Amino acid sequence: MNDYQQFIANVKKKTGIDLAQYKEAQMKRRLTSLYEKRGFKNFHEFFTAMEADEKLFHEFLDRMTINVSEFYRNAKRWEVLEKKILPKLLEQNKRLKVWSAACSTGEEPYTLAIILSKLMPLSQVSILATDIDENAISRAKIGVYSERSLQEVPEEIKKKFFTKEGLHYKISEAIKRAVIFKKHNLLSDPFDVNYDLIVCRNVLIYFTEEAKHVLYHKFNKALKPGGIFFVGSTEQIFNPRLYGFETEDTFFYRKIQ
Repeated sequence: MNDYQQFIANVKKKTGIDLAQYKEAQMKRRLTSLYEKRGFKNFHEFFTAMEADEKLFHEFLDRMTINVSEFYRNAKRWEVLEKKILPKLLEQNKRLKVWSAACSTGEEPYTLAIILSKLMPLSQVSILATDIDENAISRAKIGVYSERSLQEVPEEIKKKFFTKEGLHYKISEAIKRAVIFKKHNLLSDPFDVNYDLIVCRNVLIYFTEEAKHVLYHKFNKALKPGGIFFVGSTEQIFNPRLYGFETEDTFFYRKIQ
Protein backbone atom coordinates (compact mmCIF):
# COMPACT_ATOMS: atom_id res chain seq x y z
CA MET A 1 0.00 0.00 0.00
CA ASN A 2 1.55 3.34 -1.00
CA ASP A 3 1.61 6.52 1.10
CA TYR A 4 -1.58 7.97 -0.41
CA GLN A 5 -3.53 4.67 -0.23
CA GLN A 6 -2.61 4.34 3.45
CA PHE A 7 -3.79 7.92 3.98
CA ILE A 8 -7.13 7.07 2.29
CA ALA A 9 -7.52 4.05 4.61
CA ASN A 10 -6.66 6.14 7.70
CA VAL A 11 -9.08 8.93 6.77
CA LYS A 12 -11.88 6.43 6.12
CA LYS A 13 -11.32 4.80 9.52
CA LYS A 14 -11.26 8.18 11.31
CA THR A 15 -14.13 9.96 9.51
CA GLY A 16 -16.08 7.52 7.32
CA ILE A 17 -15.10 9.66 4.31
CA ASP A 18 -13.91 7.51 1.41
CA LEU A 19 -11.39 9.54 -0.60
CA ALA A 20 -11.14 6.64 -3.07
CA GLN A 21 -14.52 7.78 -4.44
CA TYR A 22 -13.01 11.12 -5.47
CA LYS A 23 -10.94 11.62 -8.63
CA GLU A 24 -7.45 10.71 -7.45
CA ALA A 25 -5.29 13.14 -9.45
CA GLN A 26 -7.33 16.19 -8.40
CA MET A 27 -7.63 15.20 -4.74
CA LYS A 28 -3.99 14.17 -4.42
CA ARG A 29 -2.79 17.45 -5.96
CA ARG A 30 -5.03 19.54 -3.71
CA LEU A 31 -3.96 17.73 -0.51
CA THR A 32 -0.26 17.57 -1.44
CA SER A 33 -0.18 21.36 -1.85
CA LEU A 34 -1.78 21.68 1.61
CA TYR A 35 0.63 19.37 3.44
CA GLU A 36 3.67 20.91 1.70
CA LYS A 37 2.44 24.39 2.69
CA ARG A 38 2.22 23.17 6.29
CA GLY A 39 5.77 21.73 6.17
CA PHE A 40 5.07 17.98 5.96
CA LYS A 41 7.00 15.62 3.70
CA ASN A 42 4.33 13.01 2.95
CA PHE A 43 0.76 11.86 3.66
CA HIS A 44 1.86 9.76 6.65
CA GLU A 45 3.34 12.80 8.43
CA PHE A 46 0.30 14.86 7.48
CA PHE A 47 -2.19 12.34 8.91
CA THR A 48 -0.21 11.92 12.14
CA ALA A 49 -0.27 15.70 12.62
CA MET A 50 -4.00 15.84 11.82
CA GLU A 51 -4.67 13.29 14.57
CA ALA A 52 -3.16 15.69 17.12
CA ASP A 53 -4.35 19.03 15.71
CA GLU A 54 -8.08 19.63 15.23
CA LYS A 55 -7.45 22.91 13.41
CA LEU A 56 -5.32 21.10 10.82
CA PHE A 57 -7.99 18.41 10.50
CA HIS A 58 -10.63 21.07 9.71
CA GLU A 59 -8.25 22.67 7.23
CA PHE A 60 -7.94 19.27 5.51
CA LEU A 61 -11.76 18.98 5.34
CA ASP A 62 -12.02 22.50 3.91
CA ARG A 63 -9.46 21.69 1.24
CA MET A 64 -11.04 18.34 0.47
CA THR A 65 -14.52 19.80 0.04
CA ILE A 66 -13.44 22.89 -1.95
CA ASN A 67 -16.03 25.27 -0.42
CA VAL A 68 -16.14 27.75 -3.27
CA SER A 69 -19.63 29.14 -3.58
CA GLU A 70 -21.61 32.29 -4.26
CA PHE A 71 -25.22 33.45 -4.35
CA TYR A 72 -27.08 32.95 -7.66
CA ARG A 73 -24.09 31.11 -9.14
CA ASN A 74 -24.80 30.81 -12.92
CA ALA A 75 -27.69 33.26 -12.55
CA LYS A 76 -29.55 32.20 -15.74
CA ARG A 77 -30.15 28.71 -14.29
CA TRP A 78 -31.69 30.21 -11.14
CA GLU A 79 -33.96 32.26 -13.39
CA VAL A 80 -35.15 29.03 -15.07
CA LEU A 81 -35.76 27.56 -11.60
CA GLU A 82 -37.82 30.58 -10.53
CA LYS A 83 -39.80 31.13 -13.73
CA LYS A 84 -40.31 27.60 -15.05
CA ILE A 85 -39.44 24.79 -12.62
CA LEU A 86 -40.83 25.99 -9.29
CA PRO A 87 -44.22 27.22 -10.59
CA LYS A 88 -44.82 23.73 -12.07
CA LEU A 89 -43.82 22.03 -8.81
CA LEU A 90 -46.06 24.37 -6.81
CA GLU A 91 -49.04 23.43 -8.99
CA GLN A 92 -48.63 19.86 -7.72
CA ASN A 93 -47.93 20.71 -4.09
CA LYS A 94 -48.13 23.98 -2.15
CA ARG A 95 -45.60 22.88 0.50
CA LEU A 96 -42.45 21.74 -1.23
CA LYS A 97 -39.89 19.38 0.30
CA VAL A 98 -36.50 20.78 -0.76
CA TRP A 99 -32.93 19.58 -0.18
CA SER A 100 -29.73 21.49 -0.93
CA ALA A 101 -27.09 18.73 -0.94
CA ALA A 102 -23.38 19.55 -0.49
CA CYS A 103 -24.42 23.09 0.45
CA SER A 104 -20.94 24.31 1.42
CA THR A 105 -21.10 27.66 3.29
CA GLY A 106 -24.82 28.23 2.65
CA GLU A 107 -24.99 30.48 -0.40
CA GLU A 108 -27.01 27.93 -2.39
CA PRO A 109 -29.77 27.09 0.15
CA TYR A 110 -30.13 30.76 1.05
CA THR A 111 -30.50 31.59 -2.67
CA LEU A 112 -33.21 28.90 -2.83
CA ALA A 113 -35.01 30.43 0.16
CA ILE A 114 -34.88 33.91 -1.41
CA ILE A 115 -36.32 32.61 -4.70
CA LEU A 116 -39.05 30.58 -2.95
CA SER A 117 -40.01 33.66 -0.89
CA LYS A 118 -41.14 35.33 -4.16
CA LEU A 119 -43.55 32.46 -4.83
CA MET A 120 -44.92 31.65 -1.37
CA PRO A 121 -44.91 33.06 2.20
CA LEU A 122 -41.42 32.80 3.65
CA SER A 123 -42.90 31.28 6.82
CA GLN A 124 -43.86 28.24 4.71
CA VAL A 125 -40.39 27.77 3.20
CA SER A 126 -38.29 24.98 4.72
CA ILE A 127 -35.07 23.77 3.10
CA LEU A 128 -32.79 21.02 4.35
CA ALA A 129 -29.15 21.95 3.64
CA THR A 130 -26.41 19.36 4.18
CA ASP A 131 -22.66 19.13 3.86
CA ILE A 132 -19.87 16.78 4.94
CA ASP A 133 -17.84 19.66 6.43
CA GLU A 134 -18.96 20.84 9.88
CA ASN A 135 -16.75 23.91 9.53
CA ALA A 136 -18.62 24.98 6.38
CA ILE A 137 -21.97 24.36 8.11
CA SER A 138 -20.89 26.52 11.08
CA ARG A 139 -20.04 29.35 8.70
CA ALA A 140 -23.34 28.89 6.86
CA LYS A 141 -25.30 29.20 10.11
CA ILE A 142 -23.57 32.52 10.88
CA GLY A 143 -24.71 33.83 7.48
CA VAL A 144 -22.05 36.52 6.90
CA TYR A 145 -20.59 36.85 3.39
CA SER A 146 -18.02 38.84 1.43
CA GLU A 147 -18.88 41.23 -1.39
CA ARG A 148 -17.53 38.65 -3.86
CA SER A 149 -20.14 36.08 -2.81
CA LEU A 150 -22.91 38.56 -3.66
CA GLN A 151 -21.72 39.70 -7.08
CA GLU A 152 -24.64 38.00 -8.90
CA VAL A 153 -27.32 39.11 -6.40
CA PRO A 154 -29.82 41.64 -7.86
CA GLU A 155 -29.65 45.01 -6.10
CA GLU A 156 -33.25 44.90 -4.82
CA ILE A 157 -32.63 41.44 -3.27
CA LYS A 158 -29.44 42.71 -1.63
CA LYS A 159 -31.38 45.61 -0.07
CA LYS A 160 -34.23 43.40 1.08
CA PHE A 161 -32.38 40.42 2.55
CA PHE A 162 -28.86 41.61 3.47
CA THR A 163 -27.42 44.10 5.95
CA LYS A 164 -23.99 45.58 5.24
CA GLU A 165 -21.60 45.21 8.17
CA GLY A 166 -18.22 46.76 7.38
CA LEU A 167 -16.82 44.86 4.39
CA HIS A 168 -19.33 42.02 4.74
CA TYR A 169 -23.04 41.33 4.32
CA LYS A 170 -25.24 39.54 6.86
CA ILE A 171 -28.26 37.62 5.59
CA SER A 172 -31.63 38.32 7.21
CA GLU A 173 -32.89 36.21 10.12
CA ALA A 174 -36.10 35.44 8.19
CA ILE A 175 -34.08 33.73 5.42
CA LYS A 176 -31.88 31.94 7.97
CA ARG A 177 -34.97 30.51 9.70
CA ALA A 178 -36.07 28.93 6.39
CA VAL A 179 -32.95 26.71 6.22
CA ILE A 180 -32.06 23.76 8.46
CA PHE A 181 -28.38 22.73 8.30
CA LYS A 182 -27.16 19.20 9.02
CA LYS A 183 -23.95 17.21 8.53
CA HIS A 184 -24.33 14.51 5.86
CA ASN A 185 -21.98 12.35 3.78
CA LEU A 186 -23.46 11.81 0.31
CA LEU A 187 -21.42 8.67 -0.29
CA SER A 188 -22.14 6.79 2.93
CA ASP A 189 -25.21 8.25 4.68
CA PRO A 190 -28.80 7.28 3.80
CA PHE A 191 -30.98 9.75 1.89
CA ASP A 192 -34.44 10.84 3.04
CA VAL A 193 -37.25 10.44 0.46
CA ASN A 194 -40.22 12.25 -1.14
CA TYR A 195 -38.36 15.40 -2.15
CA ASP A 196 -39.96 17.72 -4.71
CA LEU A 197 -36.62 19.37 -5.49
CA ILE A 198 -33.00 18.37 -4.87
CA VAL A 199 -30.23 20.82 -5.69
CA CYS A 200 -26.69 19.39 -5.84
CA ARG A 201 -24.38 21.65 -7.84
CA ASN A 202 -20.65 21.77 -8.50
CA VAL A 203 -19.68 18.80 -6.35
CA LEU A 204 -20.36 15.73 -8.51
CA ILE A 205 -17.52 16.72 -10.85
CA TYR A 206 -15.06 15.77 -8.09
CA PHE A 207 -16.31 12.17 -7.83
CA THR A 208 -15.27 9.15 -9.88
CA GLU A 209 -17.67 7.87 -12.58
CA GLU A 210 -18.56 4.88 -10.36
CA ALA A 211 -19.43 7.14 -7.41
CA LYS A 212 -21.52 9.40 -9.66
CA HIS A 213 -23.40 6.38 -11.00
CA VAL A 214 -24.33 5.34 -7.44
CA LEU A 215 -25.29 8.90 -6.45
CA TYR A 216 -27.59 9.47 -9.46
CA HIS A 217 -29.55 6.35 -8.46
CA LYS A 218 -29.69 7.52 -4.82
CA PHE A 219 -30.89 10.99 -5.81
CA ASN A 220 -33.54 9.44 -8.07
CA LYS A 221 -34.87 7.29 -5.20
CA ALA A 222 -34.95 10.34 -2.90
CA LEU A 223 -37.28 12.26 -5.24
CA LYS A 224 -41.04 11.94 -5.65
CA PRO A 225 -42.17 10.92 -9.15
CA GLY A 226 -42.07 14.18 -11.13
CA GLY A 227 -39.53 15.67 -8.68
CA ILE A 228 -36.63 17.73 -10.03
CA PHE A 229 -32.86 17.22 -9.69
CA PHE A 230 -30.86 20.43 -10.36
CA VAL A 231 -27.11 20.05 -11.06
CA GLY A 232 -24.19 22.40 -11.74
CA SER A 233 -23.24 23.87 -15.09
CA THR A 234 -20.40 21.39 -15.70
CA GLU A 235 -22.41 18.36 -14.58
CA GLN A 236 -24.75 17.50 -17.43
CA ILE A 237 -26.09 13.93 -17.21
CA PHE A 238 -25.57 12.50 -20.70
CA ASN A 239 -27.83 9.47 -20.30
CA PRO A 240 -30.47 10.56 -17.77
CA ARG A 241 -32.86 7.66 -18.58
CA LEU A 242 -30.26 5.24 -17.27
CA TYR A 243 -30.99 6.72 -13.83
CA GLY A 244 -34.76 7.16 -14.18
CA PHE A 245 -34.64 10.84 -15.24
CA GLU A 246 -35.65 12.87 -18.28
CA THR A 247 -34.30 16.32 -19.16
CA GLU A 248 -36.69 19.07 -18.06
CA ASP A 249 -34.33 21.92 -19.04
CA THR A 250 -30.56 22.32 -19.26
CA PHE A 251 -29.14 20.99 -15.95
CA PHE A 252 -32.65 20.14 -14.63
CA TYR A 253 -33.80 16.51 -14.59
CA ARG A 254 -37.28 15.19 -13.81
CA LYS A 255 -37.81 11.81 -12.13
CA ILE A 256 -39.82 9.53 -14.42
CA GLN A 257 -39.76 6.33 -12.31
